[in-house]
Amino acid sequence: MKAMKVYEALNWASSFLKKNDRDENAGELLLRHHMKLDRSQLFSRMQEMMPMEMQSSFIFNVHKHVAGIPVQYLMGKEEFYGRSFFVSEEVLIPRPETEELVVGVLDRVKKHFGSGSEKLSVVDVGTGSGAIAITLALENTRLDVKATDIAGESLEVAMDNAEALAAEVEFLQGDLLLPFIEQDIKVDVVVSNPPYIPQKEYEGLSTVVKDFEPYRALVGGISGLEFYERFMDELPKVLKERAIVAFEVGMGQGEAVKALLEKTFPGAKVEVVLDINGKDRMVFAEIG
Repeated sequence: MKAMKVYEALNWASSFLKKNDRDENAGELLLRHHMKLDRSQLFSRMQEMMPMEMQSSFIFNVHKHVAGIPVQYLMGKEEFYGRSFFVSEEVLIPRPETEELVVGVLDRVKKHFGSGSEKLSVVDVGTGSGAIAITLALENTRLDVKATDIAGESLEVAMDNAEALAAEVEFLQGDLLLPFIEQDIKVDVVVSNPPYIPQKEYEGLSTVVKDFEPYRALVGGISGLEFYERFMDELPKVLKERAIVAFEVGMGQGEAVKALLEKTFPGAKVEVVLDINGKDRMVFAEIG
């Protein structure tokens, strides 16, 4: 392939991606990644020739994305809450709607526990890349954050992110809340974005998600509610009398998860919260 100017490489990528039913914006993201430039820097260098080696690796990655590999895995990173997180195929790619879950937790912590100075213990269950746990720890220094994941490979990514972002988070390997139940540890807040896709729906997911993101982080049994049901057995064993539970849920699952929490914690204030797109995406319980 002949040498291209930056704008020619971008135009080629956009049309190639569009022709193959992929988001053409991925071309710009990959080009910026390869050239190590922000958006304004990229646009100021449109008339420059691309070095051949860089051009070849850029084209290779565009083809990989067309084959289904998520652009975030190709770049090895994703933005979340204004910070850059390492991602690999061992973890779910952080989504913008999960930022809304973090905002909801931060708001309710202030409201439910007041503005005292004593530390509050938070557990992020199924932490994956560590995006939720790390963001909570950095956004509110009053929070003493721990995070669990069943997969050691995921925890390695999360620990790398915590180190890179200088966040104080303690990571534990284990299934849901078992590490805390076994040690008889009580906490103030439990937050989780568990696997919630029903098995049937998983088969219909796009190849970009289904073939590359980890199955264990996506599917929540036949109904999609398996992990929430398991939480109802475990939460009463770890929560203090005054506590918060915060879940991300799949579209259409809000009322079912709310009912589970109301049955487990009679008298709690439980609310389903819509995301920016008007979908039921979060369920919060304020207990005590």
